[in-house]
Amino acid sequence: MSESDDDPAEENRTMVNVVLAVGFIALVGSGLWLVDAMLDARRADECISAGRRNCIPLDVSPRSAR
Repeated sequence: MSESDDDPAEENRTMVNVVLAVGFIALVGSGLWLVDAMLDARRADECISAGRRNCIPLDVSPRSAR
């Protein structure tokens, strides 16, 4: 028996592989974001523990003249 190119099982397997690849990429991306956030928090904590000020700079827009 020869299988055709439009085999439903093959199409289903391809779709599952694509979904799993997208999920894996999302998982790795969110993991990298979480590690970056944890490193920023650790740096800020170490700065504050050392007694320094202005450890977390705030972006403050200038006020408009009235």
